[in-house]
Amino acid sequence: MFPKIKRHFKNNNRIRTSTIDPDEIFLDSKNLPEFNTDQFEGRIEKPIPRNVFTMVTLFLFFVGLVFMFKLWGLQIVQGQVFRTRSENNSLHQTLIYADRGIIYDRNKIPLAWNTVNIDSPDFAHRQYASSTGLSTVLGYIKYPTKDSSGFYYQNKFDPKDGIEKIMDSQISGTNGTKIIETDVKGNVVSESVVNQPKDGNNIELSIDVELQKQLNRSLLDIAQRAGYKGGAGVIMDIKTGEILASSNFPEYDSQIMTDGSDTSQIKDWLNSSYHPFLNRVIQGLYTPGSIMKLFVAMGVLDQGVISPEKQILSTGSISIPNPFFPDKPSVFVDWKAHGYVDMRRAIAVSSNVYFYEVGGGFKDQKGIGILNIDKYVRMFGFGTTTNIDFPGEKYGTIPSPEWKAKVFNGEEWRVGDTYNTAIGQYGLQVTPLQVVRGVAAIANEGIILTPTFLKGEKLIVSDKVKLNPSFYKIVKEGMRQGVTDGTSHAINFPFIEVASKTGTAQIGVAKDEVNSWVVGFWPYNNPKYAYAVVMERGSKNNQFGAVLVMQEFLDWMHIYASNYLN
Repeated sequence: MFPKIKRHFKNNNRIRTSTIDPDEIFLDSKNLPEFNTDQFEGRIEKPIPRNVFTMVTLFLFFVGLVFMFKLWGLQIVQGQVFRTRSENNSLHQTLIYADRGIIYDRNKIPLAWNTVNIDSPDFAHRQYASSTGLSTVLGYIKYPTKDSSGFYYQNKFDPKDGIEKIMDSQISGTNGTKIIETDVKGNVVSESVVNQPKDGNNIELSIDVELQKQLNRSLLDIAQRAGYKGGAGVIMDIKTGEILASSNFPEYDSQIMTDGSDTSQIKDWLNSSYHPFLNRVIQGLYTPGSIMKLFVAMGVLDQGVISPEKQILSTGSISIPNPFFPDKPSVFVDWKAHGYVDMRRAIAVSSNVYFYEVGGGFKDQKGIGILNIDKYVRMFGFGTTTNIDFPGEKYGTIPSPEWKAKVFNGEEWRVGDTYNTAIGQYGLQVTPLQVVRGVAAIANEGIILTPTFLKGEKLIVSDKVKLNPSFYKIVKEGMRQGVTDGTSHAINFPFIEVASKTGTAQIGVAKDEVNSWVVGFWPYNNPKYAYAVVMERGSKNNQFGAVLVMQEFLDWMHIYASNYLN
């Protein structure tokens, strides 16, 4: 054993000793406690110098002086000012309005967008493309309004019509919030943003605004020249159901309705008997006239009541006995004497006599009857809605014995009613959208599509009219003859082959006004687009029918939009 080693400490003139065993010395030399020497474990700590404490004390003293000086200013120097402000000022949470999404056409051209609002900087000003005939499609909005204290009590824009209203959940976005401090006079003292707004989503319509503008110009031009009171036109892709153009007149202006500044003009629209807020393509109900012969012809072929090659003589009218006045037969007139016509020719020249006979029967010619007329026109989508993404769509009317009994106080259905229904008169009422879908179904041989105003939407097939393909071919050949040598001759162009059918429906008590129709599709051999145009309440004596609208439109397309003609 090693001798004891003594350690000496001197404190207060007194000597203390402690003993350290040699084995303890050797234990420390091996670092058996396993101190982390890299982290300074096991090292003897050095005391902090006194000047550090002095510096920290001086710093804290300086900070204290600053706070005391600031407190003196707030409480003593400006105390009364802030006391008054705290008593009279108030805090309000208010909205930061999100910008509405931009509405584009199919080529990313803006139709409705946002600009800086000089009058109300709290939200953007909504701007609409002008002179497009799209107001009843786009709709309009109302801006948020303030209460008497100058604060907004509406938490969003108020969409009133059209796409603005239908797609509001996507377009409107999410508002932000901010805190505003105001003084007793209502002046803003300060404001602080709490949540930033999130702008609405942009959407793309199926509309091509250049086609849209020209269709609208053509409608207005023919209306002015012929004195029509209103009208509508629609162009649809027969493979997708996308609406490329949809024009109405007269109609309101989205910009004026949104801005609300021209109160005189708005009042005139609200009081107008011409219904400028009516979207005629979707909500307008019209007597179709001879365009319904296309769909009656499909039923005639399917029922086999006549060979398509068999000819019927049209001398200008047919007469049937009148059970009430035997000496006064009921006469049903054609618009002219056509001579002998088969089905294709009857479609081309729009022979009433032919469709009287194959519709209601005459002498030895059997007709399909009113129940089958009802059946086949319904097969092509009439008498119901198209399920388009738009509110307020009308069903229309298909006359029947039950309908007549209900509307005319129990009156009996007669063969003359069948005759008139077979040529699209009597109680028939349709919308232009129903018509263009029905014509598209003839062009694409039986596919009933759901129309849409949105680009790239999933194709929806509402139904399939499963009739013999040869029947479609016969009707389409008749429509093509209508262009080359019939009532649609005005659109017989060398640059595009069109298939078409016109129609004229007499309206009014005196039958002195007409609705003029033209429907069809192009190109004839590879159909891509269908159209329907109706001109409303024109003179029965005018020579400017709806076919001239398509004449102008197609002529323009040949120069400026030939890609749609290929």
